Amino acid sequence: MIAEFVVFVIASLMVLAGAVGVLLRKNPVHAALSLVLTLFGIAVHFIALEAHFLAAVQVIVYAGAIVVLFLFVIMLLGVDRAEDLSVEPFMKQRMAAPVIGIGIAGFIGTAIIASRALLKKSPEPTIEAEQNITELAKSIFSDYVFAFELTSVLLVIAVVGTVLLARRQSGNKLEAAK
Repeated sequence: MIAEFVVFVIASLMVLAGAVGVLLRKNPVHAALSLVLTLFGIAVHFIALEAHFLAAVQVIVYAGAIVVLFLFVIMLLGVDRAEDLSVEPFMKQRMAAPVIGIGIAGFIGTAIIASRALLKKSPEPTIEAEQNITELAKSIFSDYVFAFELTSVLLVIAVVGTVLLARRQSGNKLEAAK
């Protein structure tokens, strides 16, 4: 019981520290790495809830693929340049944000209150659910293993291509400055 509480607190601190890092980091690459910390903290929560498949998906899909996609965009667009903060391009959106935030918080609070009774009645996992996960694993690692391996090669090629394009563009800027 105490160990579960300690894991909960540590994972929650990971999530909060990563979220604060995403908000406060000026360098977009550092903000993306803080996002990885947040996503790993959520994966720890999934493991504590014995949702191992969701934890694996969280790490593979979100912490892996989505953050890599963010880094591709950061590298290709050169988001690390400073912008003029005196110009306000989204004034109407800025005024609507607190109202929408309060509304979303209200919906989440209502959902938590309404679902408390359902959580107490939740059934135990059945053998059928475990068989579904086993069948999914067999399918992924036998019938479709070639497609997954091909996808990993494609992602590696995309990473190498992005790095080369980013370096080539920055090299051209240095030559033009001379």
